[in-house]
Amino acid sequence: MIKYNLNCSNGHEFEAWFRSADDFDQQKQRKLVSCPQCGTNDVNKALMAPAVSTSRKKQQVALAMSNEQKQFLEQLRAFTRQVRENAEYVGPRFAEEARKIHFGETEVRGIYGEATLDEARLLAEDGIDFMPLPILPEDRN
Repeated sequence: MIKYNLNCSNGHEFEAWFRSADDFDQQKQRKLVSCPQCGTNDVNKALMAPAVSTSRKKQQVALAMSNEQKQFLEQLRAFTRQVRENAEYVGPRFAEEARKIHFGETEVRGIYGEATLDEARLLAEDGIDFMPLPILPEDRN
């Protein structure tokens, strides 16, 4: 569903919901969109600012999952659980520890932690194998 800000040729402003942009265009062409104040069908979309998500305001997205998707999510949970149970958490030192392991400066072991995008990019450029752990729905709560 899309909410449009609309205005009529008489200067009235109002909002209306449509299934899609095409739905609005079809209804307007068939003269099904009218101003609730004066009844005119001479209606157009008003300029709208896009809804931008900032760091202060995060939208939650819901996903209705099929059984196959639910099984995949459960496999991701099991994988993440296995990593956390069998690897050492190194926190924000992940990139540093991964380099030490790669270059033989410390014992080989499984680790997990946090890395910035720049740190991850440099690890990849240096040929150091790593992968991000999936962010699960429960991790966002």
